[in-house]
Amino acid sequence: MGIVKNFFSKRVGFGFLMVFSTLSLAGTAAYYSVFGLSSLFAGAKTEVIIMASALELAKLVVASYLHNHWSKLGLILKSYLTLGVGILMIITSAGIYGFLTSAYQTTADQLTIIDKQVLVVEMKRDRFSEQLDDYKLEKTQLNSNISELSKGLANNKIQYKDTLGNIITTTSSSTRRVLTTQLNDMKEERNKVSIKMETLTDSITSLDLKVLDMESNNEVAAEIGPLRYMAEITNKPMATIVNWFTLMIVCVFDPLAIAMVLAVNKFFGRREEEVIVKKESPIIEEVLSKEDIGSVEEMIKKNEEILATKRVEPKPKKKIYGGYSKPYNDGTVINETDTEEDDVKTY
Repeated sequence: MGIVKNFFSKRVGFGFLMVFSTLSLAGTAAYYSVFGLSSLFAGAKTEVIIMASALELAKLVVASYLHNHWSKLGLILKSYLTLGVGILMIITSAGIYGFLTSAYQTTADQLTIIDKQVLVVEMKRDRFSEQLDDYKLEKTQLNSNISELSKGLANNKIQYKDTLGNIITTTSSSTRRVLTTQLNDMKEERNKVSIKMETLTDSITSLDLKVLDMESNNEVAAEIGPLRYMAEITNKPMATIVNWFTLMIVCVFDPLAIAMVLAVNKFFGRREEEVIVKKESPIIEEVLSKEDIGSVEEMIKKNEEILATKRVEPKPKKKIYGGYSKPYNDGTVINETDTEEDDVKTY
C-alpha cells in the first residue's frame, strides 16, 4: 500500500508530468529541426535525417551528463561538451526556423497564385468596363442623332405658290424617304449597341462574382488572415510579421527543451537525496508508540520551561566583626582569609 500511495502522490505525478512535457517538447523540436535541415539539403534527405536525429539525441544526453557530473569533469572536456551543446542548439534553432519559413513560403506561394488569378479576372473585368463605357458613349450619340432626324422629319415641309398665287405647304417625299431610312438605321444601330451593353454588363457581373468567390472560398487566405491583419495595423510587410513570430518561436523552443531536461535531472536528483536521507535517519514515528511520543513531548516541554526560568544568583555573605569570624572562648580569633595551615585552635 505504501508503494501504491507513493506512486499516486502529487510529487510523483508532477515528476511524470515533467518527463512527459520534456520529452514532447524535445521531440517536437527535434522533429521540426530534422525535417527543416533535410529541406535545406534535399539532395541527401535520408542521410541528413539520420545525422540530425543522432545529434539531437546526443545533445539531450550530453546536457544531462553535464548537469549530473559538472564538478567531476575536467576543464577541457567540460568546455568542449558545453560548446557542443550550444552549437547543436543553434543548429536545431536554425532547422526550426527553416521548417517554419518553408511552411509559410509554401502558403505564400499558393496565395500569390490565387492573387494573380484574381488580378487576371479583374483585368478582364476592367477591359469589359472600358468597352461598356465606349458603348454608352456611342449610344448617347445615336440617341442624339435619332432625335435630330426625328426633328428633321417633322420639319420636312416645302412651300410654293401655285398658278393662282396661293402658298401651298407640302412635304418632300424624297427627303422624307432619306430621313426615314437614316432614322431606321440609327434605331437599329442603337438596338445593337444596347444588346452589346447588356452582354458586357452580364459579363462584368459574372466576373465580380467570380472574384468574390475566389476571395471568400480561399482557404489559404483564411489561414494567413491574422497575419494580414497584423501587417495592416503595424504598417509592416506580412513577411516581416512572419519573421518576427518565427524568431520568437525559435528563441523559446529548443532552449526551453534543454532547460526542461536540466530541470528533470534536478528534480529526480533531489528526490534520490531525500530517499537516502530517509533511509539513514531514524524514523521516530515508527519506533515509538503514541504514549511514548506523548511522554517525550511532555519531557521536552518541561525542559523548555526549566530553561526559560531565570537562574537565581546566591546572595553574598555579610562580613561581621570587622571581617573576622566569631571569637573563641579563649579570646583567640581567626581571620577568615587565613590559610589552612594558620587555621589552628589553641586551648
